[in-house]
Order: sequence, then C-alpha cells, then structure tokens
Amino acid sequence: MYGVAAYVLWGLFPLYFRLLESSSTLEILLQRLLWTLPVCLLVVAATGTVGRLRALLRRGRRVSALAGAAAVLAVNSGCYVYAVNADRVIEASLGYFINPLVTVALAVLVRRERLRPLQWAAVSTGALAVLVVTIDYGRPPWIALILATSFGLYGLIKKQVGEDVEALAGLTTEALTLAPLAAAGLAFYTATGHGTFTQDAPWHAVLLAAGGVTVVAPLLLFAAAARRMPLATIGLLQYLTPVLQLLIGVVLFHEEMPASRWSGFVLIWIALALLSTDALREQDRQSARRRKRAPAAQPVRAELRTPEE
Repeated sequence: MYGVAAYVLWGLFPLYFRLLESSSTLEILLQRLLWTLPVCLLVVAATGTVGRLRALLRRGRRVSALAGAAAVLAVNSGCYVYAVNADRVIEASLGYFINPLVTVALAVLVRRERLRPLQWAAVSTGALAVLVVTIDYGRPPWIALILATSFGLYGLIKKQVGEDVEALAGLTTEALTLAPLAAAGLAFYTATGHGTFTQDAPWHAVLLAAGGVTVVAPLLLFAAAARRMPLATIGLLQYLTPVLQLLIGVVLFHEEMPASRWSGFVLIWIALALLSTDALREQDRQSARRRKRAPAAQPVRAELRTPEE
C-alpha cells in the first residue's frame, strides 16, 4: 500500500500542477523547493530523528553529494512542471516509461555493470522506441529524455551516497541545500512584480505552499515501501505513475496521440516487459542461491536407551 500510494500520487501530479496555471514554471519550482524544507523539518521533529540529521550534516562529502542530487531533482521537477503546463503530459509520461531503461544504461556507463541478454534486448528496443517517437514528433522528445536522464542520475547519486543514509535525513539535507537559493530567487521574482502568491487569496497561496507536501509525502511513502518489498516488485509498481500520466494526458487533457506515436509507446512497453522479466528471473536466481548457502537443518537423532542407562 505504501508503494501504490507513492506511485499513484506521482501519477496524479498533472492535476495538481494544472491548478497552478496562473503561475510560471519557475515560480512553482521555487515555491516547491522552499516549502519542502519546513515540511521535512516538521516530520523530523515529529519522528524524533533530529540526531540522525545532525550526524549526517557533519559528513561533508555526503552533504555535497546530496546537494548534487537535489540540484538534479530540481531540474527534473522544473521540467515536469513545464511539461504539464505546456500541454505535453504525454511526452512527460514517456520520460518515466523510459526511466528504467536509462537507469540500466547508467549502470553500464558509470558503474561498469554487465548487462544480461534480456537487459540488452530491453535497452535496444527502448532506443528504437525513442527513434520512432522522434520521427513522429519531428524532433527528439527532449522533455522525456530530460526527465528520464535527470531522475536516473538522481537515483545513481543516491546509490553512490550509500544505503546508510536514512531517507528522511537525506531528503531534509537536500532541502537545506536548495531552500536558501529558492528563497533568494522568490524574493527577486516577487520584487520584479511577477509573483502570484497573493493572487486569489488564500487558495492560490495554499496550493503553492502545498508544493512542499507534494515533494515529501510520496518520497517518504516510497522509502517505507522500499524497506518492506523486493526490488523487482517496486520496479513493477513504478509503471503506475506513467500509466496514470498517459491516461490524464489522453482522456482528461485531450492531447494529440496519433497512431504513429502509439507505436513508439508499444515498443517502450515491450522493452519494459523484457526488463521486468529479467528482474523477476534475477530475483528468483538470487533466492535460489541464498537457499543453497543456508546451512542444512541437521536431522534430530532419537537414541534408544535401556532403563539401566
């Protein structure tokens, strides 16, 4: 339920951002970055994890890495907000469909991991799908590629940071690094007469401030799911997000979706089916290896004794 809730929330974000059409992409992004920090600090205080946060902030290299992760995630968030308010939700959904394939490619390029045959087939089919969509659009699907690459890089940086960094402390550290920049940017933006925070009071201001909750809530739900579920299951659940985005783009926002574009999406789904099959097979292989390494249970021998013994 934690995992489903996280991915459904991410999938429904186009509906939230469409409520903020009167605000620019830059203002929405800066408001989200600013309000993420107080939300994180409230959760830290409520969960009694201040000590973990302080310990993390004393580790300079980890803080620097998390600042880089925060910057990459800000690029991802800004691109996504732009896509929604520019009527390109379908292209954004393509980005999150491509994301698992980009993650596999980054594992090869950066971490020097070797791909298994099904992974090679999935990445190759995904590359063909991007080519088909490029021909359909008459240009590369830049929004999809930026979203997929930035989120893939975010995951890679978080992997390099290490699993010993607790999710809430890590997210709060990321928010701390960007909040001062967001505050300065908003101050300048408002001073030049472009801010919309006070428009349609108080609801527009509440919606903008809720941007912090939209960042923190799904990430914490995802972290809770990741601690309880196999990685392969999480990998399958993540497709909920782009499926919901695609449905919103087609059914609610009535974005154009010609047959040629559907063919590109079908190729992506074939690639994801190959990737998911490989992940499930690898999970089964690892489970089998763990069972073999586990010490065999020793049979209990019942000894017969005479009354004299």
